[in-house]
Amino acid sequence: MITAPVGTQRHRVSVETPHPVTPDGHGGYTETWAPADPPLWDCAIAPASARALERVTAGTSLAAATHVLRGRYHPTLTTASRILFGARVFLVVSVGDLDERHVETVAIAAEVLTPEQAAALRGRP
Repeated sequence: MITAPVGTQRHRVSVETPHPVTPDGHGGYTETWAPADPPLWDCAIAPASARALERVTAGTSLAAATHVLRGRYHPTLTTASRILFGARVFLVVSVGDLDERHVETVAIAAEVLTPEQAAALRGRP
């Protein structure tokens, strides 16, 4: 039975890990993704302010970070993972296991925008 997330961890996201790339026969490759184990993660998603990033990264600069995600410990979430939230895609930049007690995971991520989304943010059609 799947239950809805509660409290501050109100976002249910899908976590995916990359499969090995497959050559396409023309010098390129095809990249595919598969659900992580576990595939769903209840977390809080917040914009990454400079203050929040400094607190989480102990002063280290992460220029590509756009969001901080916090949730219960996720054993297979790594910097190779991506997180899907509806139509939004986040690439994981950094992952932390707070206090190394396997209780809470904090992921710093960069949201990937399509050209249409980026144009809309700039105010262009």
